[in-house]
Amino acid sequence: MDNFSFVIDPFRLLLLQLGAYLPRLLLAALVLMAGWLIAKAVRFSVIKLLHALNFQVLAQRSGIDGFLEQGGSSKDTTALFGWVGYAVIWLLALVIAFDTLGLRQVADLLGVALLFVPRLLVAMLLIVLGCYFARFIGEALRSYLREAGKSDAELLGNVLHYGIVIFVVLLSLDHLNVGGGLIQKTFLILLAGVVLALALAFGLGGRERAAELLARLFPRDRIDR
Repeated sequence: MDNFSFVIDPFRLLLLQLGAYLPRLLLAALVLMAGWLIAKAVRFSVIKLLHALNFQVLAQRSGIDGFLEQGGSSKDTTALFGWVGYAVIWLLALVIAFDTLGLRQVADLLGVALLFVPRLLVAMLLIVLGCYFARFIGEALRSYLREAGKSDAELLGNVLHYGIVIFVVLLSLDHLNVGGGLIQKTFLILLAGVVLALALAFGLGGRERAAELLARLFPRDRIDR
């Protein structure tokens, strides 16, 4: 009898522990199922809301949709925002489910990822608006220089356009705390390099224009006097 108890007691203990853990497991499964359904509804609602606000027009004019299409993505910008909303609800459901199961460390790790999502949303929105603003300013400069009869209107417009885009991307990365102060230092180095390159180009290629401009502003007879 003692030998039989020695065999059956561990199995009985396992059944008791499983019976005590089974309600938690069922509750976690229900939370995940509800989270999946709510996440799909949120993704659908976000996409519909952005389309109602004509956000896709802004994304197309900013060039983000074209960039995603060239990269082989079948999703446009509104779909990406919808997937971010889906990820928020799904991560929240996972945090609740793992906390229900008593896996607090996993829940805390997913909570950190959940707190990162709002920063990602702001960075994405900043990139879309910044790229739209950059294209608008670049086109305005090109139109102005064409009307003024400048031959380098396209070049200067592209320089201004992509300069603003680079600044917006670096600003978004800095908002996400990617690289820390390295992003700001990189931008300052790039800006200093561009200014130096323009100064050298003007100094080497525009010496005659600069001499003519100085001669008109400061005639020799005025200097002699």
